[in-house]
Amino acid sequence: MMKKNLLLTGIALALQILIAFGQHLETNNPLDIPLGDPYILYDKVSDAYYLYGTGGTENGFVAYASTDLKTWEKQGVVYSSAQSKNWGTKDFWAPEVYAYNGKYYLFYSAHWKENPNHELENYRIGVAVADKPTGPFEDLTGKPLFDPGYPIIDANVYFAEDGKCYLYYSRCCYKHPVQSEISKWAKDKGLYQEIEESWVYGVELKADFSGVAGQPKLLLRPPVAMNDQQAEWESRSVTSGEVNRRWTEGSYLFKHDGRYYMMYSANHFAGENYAVGYATGKHPLGPFVKSSFNPILEKNTNKGGVVSGTGHNSILLTKDGKRLCVYHGRTTETGDQRLVFIDPLEINKDGRLQVKGPTVGPVKIR
Repeated sequence: MMKKNLLLTGIALALQILIAFGQHLETNNPLDIPLGDPYILYDKVSDAYYLYGTGGTENGFVAYASTDLKTWEKQGVVYSSAQSKNWGTKDFWAPEVYAYNGKYYLFYSAHWKENPNHELENYRIGVAVADKPTGPFEDLTGKPLFDPGYPIIDANVYFAEDGKCYLYYSRCCYKHPVQSEISKWAKDKGLYQEIEESWVYGVELKADFSGVAGQPKLLLRPPVAMNDQQAEWESRSVTSGEVNRRWTEGSYLFKHDGRYYMMYSANHFAGENYAVGYATGKHPLGPFVKSSFNPILEKNTNKGGVVSGTGHNSILLTKDGKRLCVYHGRTTETGDQRLVFIDPLEINKDGRLQVKGPTVGPVKIR
């Protein structure tokens, strides 16, 4: 009798394991979460996922938590500028949270209150720390991480195998006109007198996140020549007459098979042409070469779909090792509201990145 019970118990356990492995982890696009610039942290301590992004509260950030990437619960405000060490006044954007040395660090962009020249875009990057993914996060120093002398946004941090940390950010287009064949074309067409650009830089971080070590290095910028393979898709905001700016922003770095991948967004974040490309290099600070397959994520409304404005992505490595592309987008049904999307990211044998999206409805992610 005992042997029979043990046998039945073993069979039941085996069936449970088979069912578990046979189940597909799913999410549903778009998530019913009105955030831009989304970033998801998998926290090993709590065995849960935490989603952060632009929006949800005034002058701060909120978080959502999930155990399955489909059902999300709002955790409330995790960072607020109403604190003694606050240095930002408005436009709190693009938060990313990292678990590091037993603490959680939030990197974000905001408008710096030290603004003697009354600049319209006086953005810098700050760092706040907490004991939990849900905060409360408190600013480290009461001032921006560093001041390069121009407005910057969209912080991303890479933790290298040798213990070094690298910060990536985007110099704003603001007061940064650049001469190129694109700007000459726009001027000749009577569209714009000048074209402003944003560029992606990288710099090593100090170990305690109190500042940067060394000088920032230019890593990515929009193409100068019109016959450049990247020029068409990275210039759509200009060529469509939308705005006199070309962006290279929302960068995200990861490593695979000895190669560094830097994903980035181009075009106006509030427009339909916002899209994602990538570049590769052999070192965290480049040089980087843009992929000939760009863009790898863009609107599908011109192909019968309902999604546009796809961009400012990050990559989530799930607890079972699956890479997912997390980004914001819009649908014809939801209008201008930015919502969060999650789609699988695949890396082909030749190293090519492919985002399996944008999609609407159930998405199998395992």
